Amino acid sequence: MSQQFDVVVIGGGPGGYEAAIRAAQLGLKVACIEKRIHNGKPSLGGTCLNVGCIPSKALLDSSHRYHDAKAGLAAHGISVGEVNIDIATMQTRKDAVVSQLTGGVAQLLKGNGIVWLQGAGKLLANKQVEFVAHDGATEVIQATSVILAAGSTPINIPSAPLTDDVIVDSTGALAFTSVPKRLGVIGAGVIGLELGSVWSRLGSEVIVLEALETFLPMLDKQISKEAQKILTKQGLDVRLGAKVTATTINNGVITVTYQDKDGEKTADFDKLIVAVGRRPYAQGLLADDSGVAQDERGFVVVDNQCRTNLAGVYAIGDLVRGPMLAHKAMEEGVMVADIIAGHYAQINYDTIIGVIYTHPEIAWVGQNEEQAKAAGVDVKTGSFPFAVNGRALAANDSQGLVKFVADAKTDRLLGMSVIGAGAGDMVHQGMIALEFAASVEDLQLMTFAHPTLSEAVHEAALSVDGRAIHAIQRKRK
Repeated sequence: MSQQFDVVVIGGGPGGYEAAIRAAQLGLKVACIEKRIHNGKPSLGGTCLNVGCIPSKALLDSSHRYHDAKAGLAAHGISVGEVNIDIATMQTRKDAVVSQLTGGVAQLLKGNGIVWLQGAGKLLANKQVEFVAHDGATEVIQATSVILAAGSTPINIPSAPLTDDVIVDSTGALAFTSVPKRLGVIGAGVIGLELGSVWSRLGSEVIVLEALETFLPMLDKQISKEAQKILTKQGLDVRLGAKVTATTINNGVITVTYQDKDGEKTADFDKLIVAVGRRPYAQGLLADDSGVAQDERGFVVVDNQCRTNLAGVYAIGDLVRGPMLAHKAMEEGVMVADIIAGHYAQINYDTIIGVIYTHPEIAWVGQNEEQAKAAGVDVKTGSFPFAVNGRALAANDSQGLVKFVADAKTDRLLGMSVIGAGAGDMVHQGMIALEFAASVEDLQLMTFAHPTLSEAVHEAALSVDGRAIHAIQRKRK
C-alpha cells in the first residue's frame, strides 16, 4: 500500500517548508518533497536559502564591510592600513551561513514530525503524487490536499547563452572565485543591481545593460531617480535602452553586442551575468492528466487564497501571480495550511513589501505616487532626506530619503518608499500603518525616539502637510 498523507507539499523552499510546518502544527500528517542537491547533499530552503536571498545577502554584507574599510572608515578617524579581500574565505563564510540555515530547516521539519522525501514530486490525477527518490526508486503517494511550491528558475536569453563559468546566471554569480576586472550585467532589476554591487565594491568595473528605457520602473519616480544617481556615483555604469543582440567569447574575453538609441555598440567583459528575471519552475511538476490550469506564461492559475481549479490542490510562491518574493511565498504557505485545516485565512496583497539590498537599500510598500494618480486618486505627498537626520549624519550614512503618498481627501496613507540605510527594516513601519488603515495624521501624532533613522519617517509624514520641523517647506493650509 502506498503512503498516505493529509498534506503533500511539493517544494521545500520558504513557501513550501512554512506550509508544511504550519500544517503539522495544526495536527495534519505532512510530507514535504524536495529534490535539491546543494554542495553534494540534499538541501531544503529552495532558491532563497541555497542560491538566492541568503547567499547574496552574505556577499553583499561582506563586500560592504570591505568597501567601508577601504573608503569609509577614514571619515571616522580610523586608519587600518592596507585592506585586502580573500574571496575564498568570503565564499566559505557564505556557504557556512547557507548550511546553518538549511540545516535548521531540516531540524524544524524533523521536530514537527514532517516526512522529508528527498527526490522529485509530480502531481498526477486525483491528488496522487508520484515521488522519485534520488536513487531512482518510485512510488505513488495519496494526498488529501496537495500544495505546489516548486518555485522559479532564472530566465535565459538566446543572445547570451550560459557557459560553465564565463556567462552565468545569478547562481553562477554567487560562486566567482576571483574578482572580475570587467564585469557585465544584463538586466538592471533587483538581482542585477545587487550582484553588480557586490563585485563593484570588490573592485570590478561594472557595466549594467538594461533593455528598458526607464530605471527601476516599479519604483516611485523620485526614489528611482535618487537610486540611479547614488548607484552611478558608486561606480555602476547603468546603460538604459540597451538591448543585447549577441555575445561571443574569444580567448576568455566576452564581447557583448547591444543596440541602443545611437545604434549598435559592443563592450568587452571577463565575466557576464544574465539577470533578466525569473520564470515559474513547473518542469516535471504536473502530469499531463493532472488537470491543473496554467496561463500562457506558465504560472499556475489560482484565486486570492491560492486555490487552483482543482479542489484540494493549491499553488503558492513563484509558481503563481504576483511578485516573486520569499516573504510572499511564506505567507501564502501558512495561509493555505490554515485553510486546509478548516480555518479562515487571507493575505493583504496590497501590503507586500519590496526591497532591493544595494547600499543604500531601497524599499517600498503600497502605492507610489504614479500608481495612485493612475488609479484616479487625488494625492498629497511628503518626503524627508536622511541628509539632515542626526542619526544618519552621525553614522556617516546619510544618503536617500523617506516618502509618503496619501489620499488628499481622506488623509489615508496609500504608500511608503524609502531609499537609505536600513530601508528594508524601516519600511515595515509603513506596512503596519497601511494594514491598520492609518491616516498621515496618525503618524504625525506619534513620538519617535531621538536620535534615530526613523525620525525621518515622522518628518516625512509631517512633510505631507507642510509641517516638517527640520526642513523649510512651503506653507500649506
